[in-house]
Amino acid sequence: MPIYQYKALVKGSGKATRGVIDADSPALARMKLRELDLYPTEIKEASEGSSQKGREGSKGKFFSLGSGVSTRDIALMTRQFAVLLRAGMPLVEALNALMGQTSRQRLKTAILDVRDKVNAGKNLADALAEHPRIFSSLYVNMVRAGEASGTLEQVLTRLADVLDRQAKIKAQILSSIAYPAFMTIFAIAVITFMMTVIVPRITTIFKKQQSELPFITDALIAISSFLGKYGIFFVGFLFLLVLTWRIWISREDGRKKWDRWKFKIPLYGTLLQKLLCARFSRTLGTMLQSGLTMLPALDVVYSIMDNRFIQMHLDDIKSGVRRGRDLAQPLKDSGIFPPMMIHMVELGQRSGELENMLIQIADTYDEDVRLTVDAIVGLIEPVIIVVMGIFVGFLVLAILLPILKMSTHVGG
Repeated sequence: MPIYQYKALVKGSGKATRGVIDADSPALARMKLRELDLYPTEIKEASEGSSQKGREGSKGKFFSLGSGVSTRDIALMTRQFAVLLRAGMPLVEALNALMGQTSRQRLKTAILDVRDKVNAGKNLADALAEHPRIFSSLYVNMVRAGEASGTLEQVLTRLADVLDRQAKIKAQILSSIAYPAFMTIFAIAVITFMMTVIVPRITTIFKKQQSELPFITDALIAISSFLGKYGIFFVGFLFLLVLTWRIWISREDGRKKWDRWKFKIPLYGTLLQKLLCARFSRTLGTMLQSGLTMLPALDVVYSIMDNRFIQMHLDDIKSGVRRGRDLAQPLKDSGIFPPMMIHMVELGQRSGELENMLIQIADTYDEDVRLTVDAIVGLIEPVIIVVMGIFVGFLVLAILLPILKMSTHVGG
């Protein structure tokens, strides 16, 4: 059944509202809205082509927007879903109830579409897979494992915990880098404004004196003049450079080289390795806890790793496991996972607690990432202050030296 997004006025108050509704045609959708005392002002179909658009996602685009639904929104919806199912509510009724509890329009539309597909006979995982920009491969495969094992409520609860943790870590990282990012942008804006607006006005006075200026003042005038004349070309060059880079990494060969090179960037490379180790361990451990065997679980891990260099090694790891080797040895042979992680995986295999050990590894690296980000931020802040201090000192000297020189001549 088609799904329609609508804008309407509430009868009596005239208040504007919006939402989604399912109906066989726009005329029936309008009729349903009038029965709810709503007068529609706009109706458009929302579900048409959602599967294809979702699958294409950002393919073929150099710049793309997200789904508009945050990880925290999905985590909250998932936890509510688990509670409803645990209370004994049938699947379709639980999906109906979820629509009334979420305020995100895109998520509500997706849930409505999932409900219709489940009502038509599809299993829940396949219906969720029709919306890959909202429900990730990890989400879909965990739900599929829960459906197969009859433990969907427990799996959804575990999935909500995973999503909550992801959202928390992301929020911690963003809050840590927000201040230095603001300071960097502010510093660049101040320097640009001073060099293109203030400095030219001040140096005009010195030029009128027709006297020899100190070297530092000449340098300041030259830089300011260059930015005034060629600044727009410099910005255009940077834009073309970024665009070229985006085109390059949109190609498979370029993306592999870029993803490999990122590990060599000082500080960032170490941080990226820890982030990917945490994602690998938590996803694999969660999938194993949900009832998947090793190879299908590694397939899910492969699909959620957004680094082509890591994915190349994951192919070799899967091949090793397929030949009957334990997980630790292919991880060691890849040469990209830290020794500590490999030792903990070996310990988990020997003790028969590999799933729990993988979750413990993920917790360890998540905490390590947080500490690394704090350390990097602690390093960036004094660097910004020093750079600003050098610029201010350079500016003050370039302006004061000619003034002192002119005052000396006048006094003489």
